[in-house]
Amino acid sequence: MDLRQLEYFVAVAEERNFTRAAERVHISQSGVSAQIRQLERELGAELFDRSARTVTLTVAGKAALEHARATLAAAGAVGRAVDEVTGLVRGRLTVGMVIGCTLTPLFDALAAFHEEHPSVEILLLEDSSDRLVEGVRNGALDLALVGAAATTPDGLDALTIVSERLVAAVPAGHPLAERRRVTLPDLMGHPIVCMPTGTGLRTVFDEACAAQGLRPAIALQASAADAIADLAARGLGVAVLSESMAVNHRDRLTAHTIADVETPALLALVWKSAHQPAVRELLVHSRRAFA
Repeated sequence: MDLRQLEYFVAVAEERNFTRAAERVHISQSGVSAQIRQLERELGAELFDRSARTVTLTVAGKAALEHARATLAAAGAVGRAVDEVTGLVRGRLTVGMVIGCTLTPLFDALAAFHEEHPSVEILLLEDSSDRLVEGVRNGALDLALVGAAATTPDGLDALTIVSERLVAAVPAGHPLAERRRVTLPDLMGHPIVCMPTGTGLRTVFDEACAAQGLRPAIALQASAADAIADLAARGLGVAVLSESMAVNHRDRLTAHTIADVETPALLALVWKSAHQPAVRELLVHSRRAFA
């Protein structure tokens, strides 16, 4: 007795017709009949009454049917359990990353995942945080690293990587460089260099300005923190960055926490479902890399 015979037996029992059962399991009718006959010989009993046009189960067949179904279900569960571990050596993992982000722990996590599962195709896409979140929600992305303001996106699971306040960074000699305290109104008399709309950092800045009725002069926008810092260092405007972004440029820029902006800018991994084995595995490596 093998699983194939049980599959054919269940198909005939449910279709009540050998021809339809054969179409269902994609083999010839004679093949199904031969396997059922073999199963009956092994069990020592007829499973079907073939005397009428419609095939019906015998008493023995009725007794065997639920056990056959349970056996096939158990075999399927074994296969799914194995796929949970080995199945992620197949397929594709699509990961989104906010434009301009160079968080090396994410790359470390991707590298560790690739080393363990080299046959999974990893697709890495850059976009604005808003579009990445939408991609995760509609299933186009499996997981994404996004920026957000204060809280992570509704309806998605999230792992917050960074939660920091905004700073204003300026070069030596700038009027704000020697200030002990900097607020949003202090920035309004200067051109601003910042992230584009759709990023978490820009959302925090725009919402804070709107709450005070302020209209900043956005002179230049760039997706990479290094580019924003370079522009500010050349005197083209006040850089609005997060605390850790500014630290990398403290040799040429003085950074002040913007005192009246308490809402943090977040950087978080977001995903819709961790049922997919590859997503779960990448999250394991991500938590380890960002620890």
